[in-house]
Amino acid sequence: MYEWIDEYCRSKPGAAGEFKVEWEAFRYMLGDKMFAMQGEEKSKRPVLTLKCDPVIAIAYREQYDEVIPGYYMNKEHWNSVYLDGNFPEQLLREMIDMSHDLVLKSLPKKKQAAILAAEG
Repeated sequence: MYEWIDEYCRSKPGAAGEFKVEWEAFRYMLGDKMFAMQGEEKSKRPVLTLKCDPVIAIAYREQYDEVIPGYYMNKEHWNSVYLDGNFPEQLLREMIDMSHDLVLKSLPKKKQAAILAAEG
C-alpha cells in the first residue's frame, strides 16, 4: 500500500477507508459510495482505481501508459493507474480530487451539505 495515497484519500471531506478482505484492497468511501480503491491487479501490479469524467478518462488513457480502463469497474466511468510506473504524483492527486468530487456531487443534496458542513 502507498501510505501517501491512503493519507490523501482519507483527508478528503467525509472520506472513510477500509480494507475489503474479499477484494484484497483498500477502498475509500464517501457515504455508501466508493471513490477510490487501492490494490493489485491479477499480475500483482499495484493500482489505484478512481472515478473519472468519461471524456477525461479517455484522454488520460491515450496520454499515459500507466492509465487503463477501471480494473473490475465500469470502463466508461473508472480508470486504474499503475502505481509502479512514472505517473506524475500531482496528477494522481488531481485524479483523486476529481473522483471524490464526482462521488460527492452524486450524493443527495442533504448528504452533500452535511459532509461539507462537518469539514467546516
